[in-house]
Amino acid sequence: MAQIRPSSAAKITDAARELLRTKGPSAVTVERVAAEAGVARTTIYRRFADRHALLTDALAELADPPGPDEHDISGEGRLRWVIEHAAAMVLDGVGFGGAGAVLDNVDPAFTTTLRSVLQVHWHAMAEELEAGVADGSLRLNGDAGTMVDSIIGALLAEYGRTGALADGWAERLVALHRGIVVDGR
Repeated sequence: MAQIRPSSAAKITDAARELLRTKGPSAVTVERVAAEAGVARTTIYRRFADRHALLTDALAELADPPGPDEHDISGEGRLRWVIEHAAAMVLDGVGFGGAGAVLDNVDPAFTTTLRSVLQVHWHAMAEELEAGVADGSLRLNGDAGTMVDSIIGALLAEYGRTGALADGWAERLVALHRGIVVDGR
């Protein structure tokens, strides 16, 4: 059976995200992405006007997380989905290099681009928590956005303190927030 080769576009965006995750936004140059993706710089320039357009495209798919499994729309299921997707946005998306660069604002154009992508993802997570409040499966003692921020903050704090996320991090966070789940739903 013939092996399916990834398209040039997929190789380019994958390389850009990997460089971002592991080395931060300053590493995402057309030259480095071309080398990592195994394509010519002209291939990148045919698809993207500049580095900013390349970064925007590489981050775009992070903005639209798939919703939780319809079979687990319990309060705890919603909470777990938010925790797991907040972690995925950092771990599989921008990486700690990208998160650190935003916090330091070392590349203002990148920071603006990433914040616009993060806002879409953040709203999806907040809306999921609000849906749980609306259906009675969750009770929040504040707004959903602050809850999302606290989850992302917990992720950054554990990584900053230990250099890794310990096994079971998401489950420990679910347990910590279990008090917002109404009637075990």
